[in-house]
Order: sequence, then structure tokens, then C-alpha cells
Amino acid sequence: MALQDVLAARAGRICPADYATDPARLARAADFNAETLYVVGGLYGNALALDAIEALAADEPRSVTIVFNGDAHWFDAEPGAFRDLDARLARYPAIRGNIECEIARAEDIGAGCGCAYPVDVSDAVVARSNAILERLKAVAGAEHRARFAALPPALVADVGGLRVGIVHGDAASIAGWRFARETLDAPNAVPWLNQMRAVSRVDIFASTHTCAAVMRDFPLPSGRLTVANNGASGMGNFSGETSGLLTRISVHPCPHTPRYGVRHGNVAVDAIAIPFDADGFLRRFDAIWPAGSPAQLSYRARISGEGSGPPLGEALP
Repeated sequence: MALQDVLAARAGRICPADYATDPARLARAADFNAETLYVVGGLYGNALALDAIEALAADEPRSVTIVFNGDAHWFDAEPGAFRDLDARLARYPAIRGNIECEIARAEDIGAGCGCAYPVDVSDAVVARSNAILERLKAVAGAEHRARFAALPPALVADVGGLRVGIVHGDAASIAGWRFARETLDAPNAVPWLNQMRAVSRVDIFASTHTCAAVMRDFPLPSGRLTVANNGASGMGNFSGETSGLLTRISVHPCPHTPRYGVRHGNVAVDAIAIPFDADGFLRRFDAIWPAGSPAQLSYRARISGEGSGPPLGEALP
């Protein structure tokens, strides 16, 4: 097989070396304090979901810190839509996900979309994600690439005296899958989680990347650890539903009804539905991604609420 064919086969499945993150660096002093924190992951270019997130924050009785933990763009592969959304996103603290990393990359290293998809994801899905990323890169300007390159790989927040590690994939990689539902529930998960908890001194990890929501709470030798993966903020997460999800971490009572959550000491960790205008988003999506396009084939059924998704019960701790 030619080298070009080898690289093409690996695109979208490999995890680039520069995605590796040292969990010990999270043991630093918190980057900021918050009484109520919204962690928004996988907005996927849905400006209407951002409208709904800002409305949820406005309904809070106290101020909210909103942080984006990667993959804020995806379906907005049109110059005006991309530019307008990024102008709004630039007002908020954020970290970079694999999408931001690959848009910012100066040279193509064969990583494709940077998703580092596991083997149970079909080659067709991987190829379509690589194609979406290529189209997205074509609409991003130099100013966007520079902004994404400057974003950190992780942030640490202090909420009610608890340390919150805001990551994209997992504690050790921007595109890591160890905070995926299947991995967290595996019998061999605890030793690695205990190590991550010990070296990072993080009490709560807020992640995204896997596009499937899950929340788990672990009593570990190194201390209690909560992992909250919001799945996707910009599209539905459960069968027959269209609402996105965000992770709310707060010392204050929630004015919204959580889909599920846990209490970690004096801090509530909740998954909050994002009730964006699904019909409006679908119209925008169809205008950019018509029938037969990569995003239409991979995502339209999920966006419309017609596709399958994990049952709600699997997201509960």
C-alpha cells in the first residue's frame, strides 16, 4: 500500500502526538473562580443553541460563567455563518477541541478531523467527518486560525472550593475517549481514573468530544471524582429528542429542571437541556448540507430527532 493510502486510511482515527496533555498540569491554581459554571461542548456551529444557552444563563438568579470546551464549529461551513458565530464565541473563555486544533494547524499531518475515532465507528462515518473538516477549514480565515491556536488545551475552575477540570476529550488527551460511557463503565476504568484524580487534584471533570452524554461518580482511593460528559450542546442527545445538553456546576439551586445530576459536596453537577429552535436549525443545516452531503448523511436524522440515541437512563450515575 502506498504511503498516501496509508495516511488516508489513518485520517480521523489517529490521535496526533500534540493532542497529549499532562494531567499533572491541572494541579495548578485555578484559572478562575465561579459560583455557577456552564460548560458547553460540541456546539457544532449551532448559533440557535447559543441563543438558548445565553437565555438559560439570563434566567439564573446570579451571574454565570460560560466556558466552551471545544468543537464549537462544525455544521457552520459557510463563510458568513462561521464568521458571525465565531465573533460571538470570542467573547467567552474557551479551550480547543480537535476541530479547533485541526483548523489552526499550519500543515496537514494526516489527522483528518482529529476525532481519533475508535474501531467501532465505521470507515464511512470517519471519511465523512474528514470531509466536513476539510470544508470547514476552507471557510475559516487567518484570524480564526490564530484565535484557535491560542486557546489552551484545558482550564481549571474553582466552584465552591471544588476543582473543576475543563477538558475536551479526557484528562490525558484532547481527543481522548476515556470519558466515554463505555470506557467509564469498563471494569478496568478505576485504576486509570484514580491516577488521573491523584495527579491532577481535580474533583470534577467536565468533558465532551464523544458526542454521547454520560455522568458518573466514583469513590476512589485518591478521592471522590465526578465525570460529566455533556455529549453535544448543538444537537439532540437522546432518542426522539432534539435538545442539546450543557453541564451546569454550581453552589446555587438550579432554576431549570435538570435532566439528571449528582451532588458533589456543596456543589450540584447537572445536565441541563438546551431547548433551541430545532426547526430553525434544521433549515439552516439543510441550506449548507443538502441531501447526499457528508453532514447530511451522518447527522441529519439525529438533528431532526428521527435518529437513534442513547436512552436517558444510561447517562445517569
